[in-house]
Amino acid sequence: MDMEDARIVELYFARDEQAIRETDAKYGRLCHQIAGNILRNAEDAEECVSDTYWSVWNQIPPARPAHLMAYVCKITRNLSLKKLEFLSALKRKPQAVISISELENVWPDPGQAGLEDEDLGRLISDFLRSEKPEARNVFLRRYWFFDSVSDIGARYGYSESKVKSMLLRTRNRLRAYLKKEGVTV
Repeated sequence: MDMEDARIVELYFARDEQAIRETDAKYGRLCHQIAGNILRNAEDAEECVSDTYWSVWNQIPPARPAHLMAYVCKITRNLSLKKLEFLSALKRKPQAVISISELENVWPDPGQAGLEDEDLGRLISDFLRSEKPEARNVFLRRYWFFDSVSDIGARYGYSESKVKSMLLRTRNRLRAYLKKEGVTV
């Protein structure tokens, strides 16, 4: 039986190494999936998941995350993207680079004054909450979890062409939404 997140956080505060084992038991598979989808290499993914646990250990305390799963996944994702950036500098081109490049025509101008990452994150979250669950789920699987188009299709029972079409339409709606909110894309 899985331990409750609040109890796991308490173990971190008590500096009990059981916290790491419980985090791995509860979220290890998900962390490996996220890192694997980004890096497309089991050894690199394993390294990022290990680094995730070390990072969580060093951040809790003082942090007390309300949603441990989201907290751990965000750390895994960020560490994996940093590793991907490093590997890309070595001319390796994993799937995540392709996924991110799909958003180039949607992303705001990097030099736009007054638009902080937090503001952009809030706008994207607001947009996704307004989307139908099917479109939102496909979008998140592609651009947050970096699932391949074929994996998304298999997960939801869609053809690859339907997934691509859904992603294109959602990106177009996001672009229009950001423009409506005054963001230069």
